[in-house]
Amino acid sequence: MIRVSHLTKNYGKRQAIDDLTFNVGKGEIVGFLGPNGAGKTTTMRILTTYLPPTSGAVEIGGYDIFDHSLEIRQIIGYLPETVALYPDMTVSEFLLFMAKLRHIHNASARVNQVIELVKLGDRANGYIGKLSKGMCQRLGLAQALLHEPEVLILDEPTIGLDPVQIIEVRNLIREIGRDHTVLLSTHILSEAQQVCDRVLIINKGKIVAEDTREGLQNRLMGTQRVLLKVRGEAEEIVPLIASMTGIISVACKEDDTLEIETNSNDGMCPQIARIVVNAGYDLLSLQPSSMSLEEIFIQLTRDEPELPTFEDNISN
Repeated sequence: MIRVSHLTKNYGKRQAIDDLTFNVGKGEIVGFLGPNGAGKTTTMRILTTYLPPTSGAVEIGGYDIFDHSLEIRQIIGYLPETVALYPDMTVSEFLLFMAKLRHIHNASARVNQVIELVKLGDRANGYIGKLSKGMCQRLGLAQALLHEPEVLILDEPTIGLDPVQIIEVRNLIREIGRDHTVLLSTHILSEAQQVCDRVLIINKGKIVAEDTREGLQNRLMGTQRVLLKVRGEAEEIVPLIASMTGIISVACKEDDTLEIETNSNDGMCPQIARIVVNAGYDLLSLQPSSMSLEEIFIQLTRDEPELPTFEDNISN
């Protein structure tokens, strides 16, 4: 549904996104992760035809953003980071107004459908200015779904919500994702972990990883992590383990467990076990440990992005 090829956007001398290439298939929920200022919002504004790229190509539903921007707007629903709402309107009035702007037939019936879909039925006649942040996000999703789009583009949909509201919006996105292609921008790792089928990680305008969560873990297991526990003082054995070929680092945790990082994806557990036992220590446990999505994210984006300028904040 979404095909992005060599996409680049410059703001003067600053390059916001640099040669991005990725695809989002029909029916996928794909997470677009990155630190603040990495280029996520710029990319989404280009995909929604709000912003022209400097170079590159984008196709959505077979339409090119340069030649068929109006057709693309008809098949995408967009939830920006900050939803533009009218506080003096009721929920139903606002959605009916948006439906008429989109020339939706049977507008009243469709408004009632999306109100039920996003579970705002008990607030339909309430004023928007009285809604909580979470309810406003639901209303933003409702307006994005009014015209029954094939593709949903959601920019930081849970930003500023409390924990309960976050869970509610995530559940709603999962439900919507059964019938739509969804590209979801976020810097909240647990969001991608719980909602998305696949993850794109962007840093300093470049994609640094693209895979499922499990796939990312497997790719980064070239540096394997092993947890070791022995009887007695664990710190005494640190120099012995650290001297082994293939060991990158050894750290002693608070519970006297040694966390060992190796540069082998074949596993060094047998060699480590032999060293420990031959040195006269009782081996209590030895097991490989997978990396969490948070650790993967930190490893892939460990270079701190430059502090944005005032102009950067405006453009991104």
